[in-house]
Amino acid sequence: MNTITKNIVLFPFNLLYKISPEMDLKVLFRIKQGYPLNLKHPVTFNEKLQWIKLHDHNPLMTKCCDKYLVRQFVKDQGCGEILNKLIWSGYDPEEIPFEILPEKYVIKVTHGSTFNILVKDGKHADRRKIIKKCKKWLKAKFLPCYGEWFYGKEKPRIIVEEYLETDDGKDLKDYKVFCFNGEPAYVRVDSDRFQNHKSDIFDIKWRRIKNVHTRYPCSNDNITKPDCIKELLTYAKKLSEPFLHARIDFYIIKNKIYFGEITFTNGAGFDRFSSYEWDKEMGDKLRLRKVRYS
Repeated sequence: MNTITKNIVLFPFNLLYKISPEMDLKVLFRIKQGYPLNLKHPVTFNEKLQWIKLHDHNPLMTKCCDKYLVRQFVKDQGCGEILNKLIWSGYDPEEIPFEILPEKYVIKVTHGSTFNILVKDGKHADRRKIIKKCKKWLKAKFLPCYGEWFYGKEKPRIIVEEYLETDDGKDLKDYKVFCFNGEPAYVRVDSDRFQNHKSDIFDIKWRRIKNVHTRYPCSNDNITKPDCIKELLTYAKKLSEPFLHARIDFYIIKNKIYFGEITFTNGAGFDRFSSYEWDKEMGDKLRLRKVRYS
C-alpha cells in the first residue's frame, strides 16, 4: 500500500484517535489482531504494547527514536564503543558533502526506520535523486492513529554513517534483542532482509523457538550462536534498563558488535504472531506498572 492510499484508508482512524486514543487502538487492534484488546487487564505482548503507548510517557523514548539523538543515550549508558562511525550530520540535504564522502556510506533521515539510502558507489551516486528523497522524507509525518506518540517529536535531520558490510558481501544479519523490564529474553535474527526476509527466534541460551514468527517466516537455517552473545546481551541489558520494554537491535561483523536502533513497540503492537499462545508467552515476560517521570 503506497503512502497516499494508506493515508486515505487510515484518515478516519486519525480522527478517531483525536477523540479517543483508547477507542482507536481497540478498533485497529481487533481488525489487525483478530481478538479484542483488553487494556484493563492486558495479557498478550501486543496488548501490553498498546497499554505502553497509552500510559508510558518516558521522555527518553522521544530521544531514543531519533537516530542521531540516540547516540548520546548509548554513550550515557556506557556503550559508546558500539556506535557506528558518524561521518556527517545536518538539517539541509543540499549541504551533504558528497565530494568528501567515502566510496561507500549510508544516508539516513533520523525519524523513520525505513528512511535509509545505501550507497555502494559514491562516484556514480545520483546526488540530486538522493537530495530529493531526503527532502521528501524530512517532511514525512507519522500517522497518529497508531498511537506511537514518541516518533517525530524531535526535529529530523540527515546523518551519514559508515557503510557496514561482511567480507562475503552478503546482507548483514540483524540481531533484535527483546528486553522486558531491563532483562533480555529473546533474540530474533532477521536475515536476507532486502530480498526474502526471514526471521528466527532464540532464547538467551540460543535455543531455537520452533515454528514461531510474526511478519516474516522462519528460515530454519542453521544460525550459529555468535561468539560474542554474552557481550551482546550485556549491551542489550544496559540499553533497555530505563524502559518497561525495548527491542535493542545490533549487527555483528567479525565478532564486533554495532548498535542498530531501539524500538519500543515492535510492529506498533499490530504484527500478528503465528499463534495466540506465543503472543501470550511473550506477554507473560513483561510486567506493567504505572510510571511517573520528573
